Amino acid sequence: MSSNKEVEIKFRIGNVRELTRRLPAAGFRQVTRRTHEMNTLYDFSDRRLGKRGELLRLRKYGSEWLLTHKAKGAAGRHKTRVETQTKVADGGKMDAILQALGFVPTFRYEKFRSEWSNGKGHVVVDHTPIGEFGEIEGPPRWIDRVAKRLGIERKDYITQTYADLFYEWKRRTGGRAEEMTFRAVGRRRKV
Repeated sequence: MSSNKEVEIKFRIGNVRELTRRLPAAGFRQVTRRTHEMNTLYDFSDRRLGKRGELLRLRKYGSEWLLTHKAKGAAGRHKTRVETQTKVADGGKMDAILQALGFVPTFRYEKFRSEWSNGKGHVVVDHTPIGEFGEIEGPPRWIDRVAKRLGIERKDYITQTYADLFYEWKRRTGGRAEEMTFRAVGRRRKV
């Protein structure tokens, strides 16, 4: 189980090919090929975790399951919060445990993610049902240097969660989906 401070930004990707061409030139190597990811957020029925700015997530990443708690964070130019995460042997049983403890699934979202690293931090490329996004995670000054090198301006930094981005997408498009999955949104999964 690991617990650490997560510092990151998201950004919209206009051209995935161009970004993935720039990453090796910026000293990054791919550490995870494009992998399917399904996430389920949990809360109590009164939404007390969300009201406190916390998140409890069960993620299936490829064949691996992870349980993550994120504490309330601070959003300035970068999003910063404490993240505690552990591997789970059986996601179905973990779901049953969470529900037996009074947690209910509140939101699901999926994406295809590839991860890149230069040893100091990570850049991820996410294909989601609502578009392509990247994340840069690492020390704050490092994030700014990497973003600049990749052509991402500070005005393009996003500190919202995927759930926030989904509900913003719904308001903007009039979408009727209740979860951010390819099937619900009606967008093809590019495998």
